[in-house]
Amino acid sequence: MSVGRIIEGPDCVAEGAAWLAARDAGMARAVAAVDEVPLRLREDGFAQLLSAIVSQQVSVASANAIWGRMQAAGLVTPGALADASDEALREVGLSRQKMRYSRALAEAGIDYDGLRRLPDSEVVKMLTAVPGVGVWTAEIYAMFSLGRADVFAPGDLALQEAARVLYELEERPKERALREMAEARWRPWRAVAARVLWAYYRVAKDREGIR
Repeated sequence: MSVGRIIEGPDCVAEGAAWLAARDAGMARAVAAVDEVPLRLREDGFAQLLSAIVSQQVSVASANAIWGRMQAAGLVTPGALADASDEALREVGLSRQKMRYSRALAEAGIDYDGLRRLPDSEVVKMLTAVPGVGVWTAEIYAMFSLGRADVFAPGDLALQEAARVLYELEERPKERALREMAEARWRPWRAVAARVLWAYYRVAKDREGIR
């Protein structure tokens, strides 16, 4: 299996959005409703996944504060984390569970450069083998850190709610139903469809008071 299309810049997102709008009436409405379909690319590597683990089940403000303390303490590399004491990790704000997950990631020996050459399914499989890295985290990493054009995160509640509003569904689609919708409607630009839906969710939230 090949890696497939990589999103490298705004032109790729624009190409994908145009393709989606031409083939799906809902996507056409969403693209027209948003000011911009965001690029949202970020760096890849250990620190990105560690930051995702730190951010789980806490507010954005808390996650940013913890991450800032970890950066200040130099606890954002595999070696530093593996050598850190429980006390040092508690001091920066990590729970016992997140200590375990962070150390598991540090000890996983992931070849981050090698991930760039793996098919999407293998990227998700390799990352989710690490305790604390779920499917959603792995899919988000593939989309935004690796730039994969045809990865989707159907477990994301904002994507589910955006799809409900956009397609006037009776209820929010569950993960399996949204995955099937993405497969049927939006390949090979599912990661751009996700960007469109996230942008549309913000518009719909402002318009309709969605929480």
